[in-house]
Amino acid sequence: MTDGTNVLIDTYFRRLSEIFELQDLERLRGMADLLWVRDEPMPPDEFAKVKGDLFAIVTAGWRHGPVSELPKLHAILDVGGRHPSPKVLDYKECFSRGIRVLTCAPAFGPMVAEMALGMVLAASRQIVDGHNAFVAGEERYLWDGNVGTFTLFDQTVGFIGFGGLARALKPLLDPFGCKILAYDPWLPDHYLERQGVVPVGLDDLLAKSKVIFVLAIPSPENRAMLDQDRLSRIEEGSVLALISRAHLVDFDALTELVSAGRFKAVIDVFPEEPLPKDHPIRKAPGVVLSAHRAGSVARDLRNIGRMVVDDLETILAGLPPTEMQSAQPEIVYRLE
Repeated sequence: MTDGTNVLIDTYFRRLSEIFELQDLERLRGMADLLWVRDEPMPPDEFAKVKGDLFAIVTAGWRHGPVSELPKLHAILDVGGRHPSPKVLDYKECFSRGIRVLTCAPAFGPMVAEMALGMVLAASRQIVDGHNAFVAGEERYLWDGNVGTFTLFDQTVGFIGFGGLARALKPLLDPFGCKILAYDPWLPDHYLERQGVVPVGLDDLLAKSKVIFVLAIPSPENRAMLDQDRLSRIEEGSVLALISRAHLVDFDALTELVSAGRFKAVIDVFPEEPLPKDHPIRKAPGVVLSAHRAGSVARDLRNIGRMVVDDLETILAGLPPTEMQSAQPEIVYRLE
């Protein structure tokens, strides 16, 4: 039985069936009055009729206007994968009123980490190239088929960024006995050391790592941080894994160096999606390419709905959320 608490479910571009199990939606219906609950965006005129009585909004990106016009709002739960940009959401108003701004980003960590590891193994052992050669009748056996390959065991691995994605990936590397270097200017060295990684500068990480995972969230200060000069520091034959956002890399420079065989790359995110059919990265040697698929596994996406319902349950009980990631003023204003 609800008490007239209104929760708007306006999750477009995500389909409701993509992120909610039926039992989770039913749980939510038992706690609140759900509005809209459709697979298309709520029209502005419909939103205007209800905005004065909303307790929470579940959305994929912020498109609901000034928070100051939502007098009863207690929570924004974003299912798009990251906090809304400060360019579209008034965080000052949210923080001053104690409105929770939450993102489902933690749901993606395990999925993306698994894919990142798989793609790196595919590149380091030339699994894709070996398969394609076999299909073409050009396979090379034993030693000849392993020229330029390497195993991940006991290698030095670099993490650029040590947020939730890195913390999901690190345990997957433990069986390989890797030494992990980490560069994250938003975290103190002592914290990184306590996580079992070695804090280093970015240039050292690039020069010393056999595998480099790009895991940082995008911000104005790290746009194209991996430029031509820095990418040129990567050891020949190493693997660069572009996993979080293409924003961090000078993609033209990356394409040039990979096409020249300087190092290998695995890429799940691109500066333009869909990637143009004639983009030269498609034909670069040693690449493993993925169409932004790392975080889109059907079963695991439904963890988003469970997290939304769990956190709304605690918020309605006057308790802090425990599942989704809360916006922090020190971080959110630095987001791209």
